[in-house]
Amino acid sequence: MNLHFLFDTFRDIYPQKEGDDPKAFFSPGRINLIGEHTDYNGGHVFPTAITYGTYGLARKRSDRLVRMFSMNFEEKGIIEFTLDDLNYKTQHDWVNYSKGMIRFIQELGKELPCGLDVLIYGNIPNGAGLSSSASLEMLTGVMVNELYGFQLDMLDIVKAGKRVENEFIGVKSGIMDQFAIGMGKDNCGILLNCNTLKYEYAPLPLSEYKIIIMNTNKRRVLSDSKYNTRRSECEEALKLIQQECKVQSLGEITEEEFEAYKYLIDNDVLQKRARHAVYENQRTLNALQALKNDDLKGFGRLMNASHVSLRDDYEVTGIELDSLVEAAWKQEGVVGARMTGAGFGGCAIAIVKEEMVEKFIFEVGKEYQAKIGYQATFYAASIGNGTKAIE
Repeated sequence: MNLHFLFDTFRDIYPQKEGDDPKAFFSPGRINLIGEHTDYNGGHVFPTAITYGTYGLARKRSDRLVRMFSMNFEEKGIIEFTLDDLNYKTQHDWVNYSKGMIRFIQELGKELPCGLDVLIYGNIPNGAGLSSSASLEMLTGVMVNELYGFQLDMLDIVKAGKRVENEFIGVKSGIMDQFAIGMGKDNCGILLNCNTLKYEYAPLPLSEYKIIIMNTNKRRVLSDSKYNTRRSECEEALKLIQQECKVQSLGEITEEEFEAYKYLIDNDVLQKRARHAVYENQRTLNALQALKNDDLKGFGRLMNASHVSLRDDYEVTGIELDSLVEAAWKQEGVVGARMTGAGFGGCAIAIVKEEMVEKFIFEVGKEYQAKIGYQATFYAASIGNGTKAIE
């Protein structure tokens, strides 16, 4: 992205005195390589930050007004709110994610002494399941932290972002998105235990491969989807297992324990949901071990198995995601492919040998359009660092 263009746009939107320049920030999107729908089940995830994301320019004001403008939603114009009213308002649309962050940062005892002017530009496909909302949350958190010198730790900002989703927006998501976006590291995946927040970085041996993001172009709105239903189903299954097994989450249960106690779940659907959570958690731990053994093919097989489980046991894929992934599996040079994100539309990912990428995109795109009736979009993703100020 041309930063000069962003600065010029900021000055057009918010005329200002000479020399009173805004500060620039970048917050990535994320993909999850494996470990889907395990975060809120207290299991492990394996996400990475990517180099697509959200840019923000911000400058402090002298009053208590916050003004925000997105180049992605120019028709909505400047949306304003005051620091004295940080309640959710439908008419404030996308700005609610930023407003929620400011509210929860203030609840940490960090009062903003004045408002700010903000310009946003994102190159994450909107509604694609690459976590544009968490990217904006973390961008706002880091922006406020830096501009006002709050010296909050990144983990405090990550936790505030999760509160925005859960308490402000009303999506019962886990902490993975904000954690991956805030704590991302160049060329590394993060194995994160969502129960304890213990994590480790794992270098990804992808020098001869590309991660291809495949966008179904079927938009997904989490708060309107069956996401919360899946979470409730897992909570019900856990309660049934807890009759005899003393655990706090499905993420604590081994595959052997699940097989021993699954008879307690007397509902087939609930049993399938729990089986996915337990087995996906183990696949994620196995995936880290595969990388440590430099076994990228083993990692790819685990990705494939993850998609099958999400399709058959968790039922969150749908014809669009399945068509993309099944077409990807047939292509030469593919290590593995699966849906990524919450599902119900959005994106899938594939690890593809670099010299086969062009043919891969052509063949998968052709098969998808023939089956679904419209085009998918493909992006080659690089793995980058977490949210930060741009110097």
